[in-house]
Formats: sequence, structure tokens, C-alpha cells
Amino acid sequence: MADETAGVESSGATDAVESAIGEASQLAVRLESARFAWPGGDGDLIAINRLEVSRGERLFLSGPSGIGKSTFLSLLGGVVTPQEGAIEVLGTELSRLSARERDRFRADHIGIVFQMFNLVPYLSMIDNVTLPCLFSARRRRRAEAHSGRIDAEARRLLGDLELDRPALLARAVTDLSIGQQQRVAVARALIGSPEIVIADEPTSALDEGTREGFLALLFAECEAEATTLIFVSHDVRLGARFDRRLALSELNRHAGGH
Repeated sequence: MADETAGVESSGATDAVESAIGEASQLAVRLESARFAWPGGDGDLIAINRLEVSRGERLFLSGPSGIGKSTFLSLLGGVVTPQEGAIEVLGTELSRLSARERDRFRADHIGIVFQMFNLVPYLSMIDNVTLPCLFSARRRRRAEAHSGRIDAEARRLLGDLELDRPALLARAVTDLSIGQQQRVAVARALIGSPEIVIADEPTSALDEGTREGFLALLFAECEAEATTLIFVSHDVRLGARFDRRLALSELNRHAGGH
């Protein structure tokens, strides 16, 4: 997926978008007859007749590599739009927004935990976590409402993830272990209380003990803010912790493969 930290400029759209979000139903996500194929591809990669995700729901999506998981998440985040059908997020039809408006919408309302983390190597751990607040005034205000300052909110999240020790905070993110980098990426996704968090294989680098603590924090943060969590993993053992489990291979019945 495109990096949520990519430059997002303020645009004139959006009184209507914010109004739609405020008046939306209890659905966080709705897909209807959504079809997507990459140019030159062999038929539809994504073909989903219907999917609804309620606000505050914790949805677990499972599936092996190669069935279009990353493309599906890119559709939910508005990085790409379907050739057919509708994808509504928080009551907003994403294909009706321009690319710049989708960037702004994603920065304001969606926290993303990337499979490859996408941390910025020349920024400190704190600055990596607070980065979304530089691109979204909405998330900055929410972070400040929690802890007074965005750096204080970053430290709170990192503390909950057991990463607030001075020796760790002084390290470059490139000197952290893979598991530590993964937790920094999670703190970045959570800062500013986005309405939706999309997590792409976020526990793949964690040992069992750290994974349990990580999931407990993720669920607690999402529950506190009624955040919708869409969690993708090939590890089906994790699914029992969620409100609903779906296999992407069953949901995406007509896809031609990835």
C-alpha cells in the first residue's frame, strides 16, 4: 500500500466529506459489487459481491500470500479505486474523491500498520510515531486531547508497547529489532485515534509473549475509541480473539489470483 506518511496537502474538499462521516450509519466499511483488476492482468484480482464492517468491529481476515490481500487493503484505504462497484468508508464513496482528497481522507481517518513497517530511517522513534499528526490536523487535535502534546501521546503509546526506555528512545529506528520496529509502526497507526485501523500481518515478527501483549494493547486502544480494526494475517490461530473471522479466499470468490 502507499505510505500513509506520503505528503498530504490540505484541499478544498471536505466539508461535504466530514458531514457525510458525521451522519453516516453504523457501518465503517461497505463494499458492493466491487471489482478490481490491474492493467494487463488476467481478469479480476478482487471481486467481492458484498461486505459490511460495523463501526467498532474487530474483523480478522485470513489468507495465504498471493490471493490479493494487499490489493484489497489498498482498495479500503483509497490507494486504488475499483473499476466497478462501490466502496464506502465511513459513509464516503471513495471513488467520488480525487486522488488528493483520498490521501487526505486516509490521513485523517485511517491508521495503517504496513507489513514492511515503512518507518522513516532518519527520524527518531518519537518523530516516526507523531508523523501522521503532521499531515492531519484532525489526528493532531485528538492526540493533544489525550496527552496535551503529540510527543507526550507518542510516549504514552510507546510505553504501553514497552518501548519508552531511555536507551531505546535514543536509538535510531534502524537499530531496533524487527519486533521493536513493528511496535513503533503500530504506535504510529494508533496516534490520533483514527476511526479505522488496518493492520497487514502486524504480528509476524513477534514472539508469542510479545504478541499477546501487543494484541491486548491493540484491542484496548481500539475499544477505548470505538475504532474499527481490520486485521489481516495468515496465522488463523489469532482469529479466535476477534469479533468475526473471514477467509479472503471465500469472500473474494471470483478473483483470478495474484
